[in-house]
Amino acid sequence: MAKKQKTEKSAIAAKRGKRYASISENLDADKIYALEDGLKEVKSRAKAKFDESIELALNLGLDMKDTTQIVRGVISMPNGTGKTVRVAVVADGDKAEEARKAGADFVGVDEFITKVEKGELDFDRVIATPDKMGAIGRVAKTLGPRGLMPNPKLGTVTVDVAAAVKAAKAGQVEFRAEKAGIVHAGVGKSSFDDKALAENIRALVNAVNKAKPQSAKGVYLKSAALSSTMGVGVKIDIASLVQAA
Repeated sequence: MAKKQKTEKSAIAAKRGKRYASISENLDADKIYALEDGLKEVKSRAKAKFDESIELALNLGLDMKDTTQIVRGVISMPNGTGKTVRVAVVADGDKAEEARKAGADFVGVDEFITKVEKGELDFDRVIATPDKMGAIGRVAKTLGPRGLMPNPKLGTVTVDVAAAVKAAKAGQVEFRAEKAGIVHAGVGKSSFDDKALAENIRALVNAVNKAKPQSAKGVYLKSAALSSTMGVGVKIDIASLVQAA
């Protein structure tokens, strides 16, 4: 059995290797592209049988041991993201009804807590009314590490749940610097035209720039890269991103 599994894994690896070799043919991995040129390279090599997501990674000059250097925020993409966002709303009474009418995928309080405790995290955004944050605290240790904990600074703790649901569904993206100081976010789909993707990317870069901590020293935007879900990644010239933003 073990030998068979090893053989199957080797076959899959070989297949992936051939595919990657095909889509990366004639690509200079060390070249740094201007935004528009980089987009063309990434899109032309997104050859999967589905509409691949286009993703931007920004490497920031942060001291991740400094608790004041937190980069986190939310941005409404000018052209949406092309992604279906599943929204859970923790509210009751009239606010619960408002959330349902706005298109929330799941609404409830005790039902939500039970769902999370069972490990059923089938949603991308959690919105809550302020009076329900105490209840959510029971599952904060589960939601927090996954970036799902409602936060008033991100507009996900609010009495206007209808507006928050609509914004999330329309292409609002949360971003935050991870442990290595990297912000990683989807900026659209490979089916988007270049102009729409460029506008989304510039909006994100502008938002990340505005979120720069006052205590951050030296170069803030250190490097950037674009990639697609199953495709290649290319380096992007920071100067072109900053000028554009």
